[in-house]
Amino acid sequence: MNRVVVTGMGVVTPVGNTVDDFWDSLIAGRSGAAPISSFDASDYPVRFAAEVKSFDPSAFLSPREGVRLDRYAQMAVVAAGQAWTESGLAVEDTHRAGVVFGSGIGGLRTVVDEHTALLEHGPRGVSPFMVPKLMPNGAAAAIAMRFGLHGPNFAVASACATGAHAIGEAFRCVRTGLVDAMIAGGSEAGLTPLALAAFARMGALSKRNEDPTAASRPFDVHRDGFVFGEGAGALVLESEDSALGRGAGILGEIAGYGASCDAHHATQPDPEGRGAFAAMSAALADAGLAPHVVDHINAHGTSTPFNDRIESLAIKSLLGVEAKRIPVVSTKSQTGHLLGAAGAVEAVATLSAMRAGVIPATINLTDPDPDCDLDHVIDEPRDQMVDVALSNSFGFGGQNASLVFRGYR
Repeated sequence: MNRVVVTGMGVVTPVGNTVDDFWDSLIAGRSGAAPISSFDASDYPVRFAAEVKSFDPSAFLSPREGVRLDRYAQMAVVAAGQAWTESGLAVEDTHRAGVVFGSGIGGLRTVVDEHTALLEHGPRGVSPFMVPKLMPNGAAAAIAMRFGLHGPNFAVASACATGAHAIGEAFRCVRTGLVDAMIAGGSEAGLTPLALAAFARMGALSKRNEDPTAASRPFDVHRDGFVFGEGAGALVLESEDSALGRGAGILGEIAGYGASCDAHHATQPDPEGRGAFAAMSAALADAGLAPHVVDHINAHGTSTPFNDRIESLAIKSLLGVEAKRIPVVSTKSQTGHLLGAAGAVEAVATLSAMRAGVIPATINLTDPDPDCDLDHVIDEPRDQMVDVALSNSFGFGGQNASLVFRGYR
């Protein structure tokens, strides 16, 4: 079995469209939440979100290519392009490299726009590019075409666990020797009037319209829902032999991956946290590590009443008395919830924290919920060396994924 290392990272997020800008924002405690600018939300019960700002795909996509991709796929190609460039990878056998890249929703913006075109202009008003633009596997296909990769290529769709599942499945492809390298991650650009109305109707979103930057408050007793976000995150995964053989810079190691299903409810987690516990436990077992060696947890931490309490319970079940000494952070407090992109962007945040020896703070956590009594990093970042970290992603449908990262040595 191969050791699997990370040689490139890329992001497009509400708080920065490069890894450096993203990390600087996390350390500075900046929030990406603001009143919605992409459409008029004045009549909606929720009027703010965490939108990506100043997004320019031209560095990796020509105008002709861009018009054939939904916004979620454009973001995916840009994030993957950043990761690919950093990795310096030049694949000789293109069948030995592939892509696993997912989206929880896919090209929803395309669906909405083309339905409007149909109603206004009839069948001939619908774009011939509609089907490839809306496909959830459109991003994975576009990335493979952009870099000429002929190895395994597929999309993962597991709601908010998508990005982590994609990385985990790509990890398995490299570890078992099926390929030498993979691009993996997740992307989401579902912020449309339809989706905003739907999430608001189900009561999932914070309604702090007067103070958007304080709306995402994971583990806080006054949390009232998540902040709808968009973005993309990507990693280049490579076998250790491949990376060392070409003298690549190694950013960290993926040591384990665990996946589970609550099989309990479409939108609410198992009340005992059994699914979350199983995913974390399986990831550590896969890495051959005991729970007590974990130095840091990047929590799913959505800022919803159910998730944060149940995730805290699962962490305490996993770690026992050790739970309250392990620093926990939710970067969703700053980025909002990026849905299918969340796990991938949070993997970048976790690796960045390990490399910098600094754990960013969970902003807006001013009054911790007594049921979420963990060692939350609050007020300001914490200087701490991290050798082993867990990154959690739990999705609607009860689908759970956990990744174990460790410093490479």
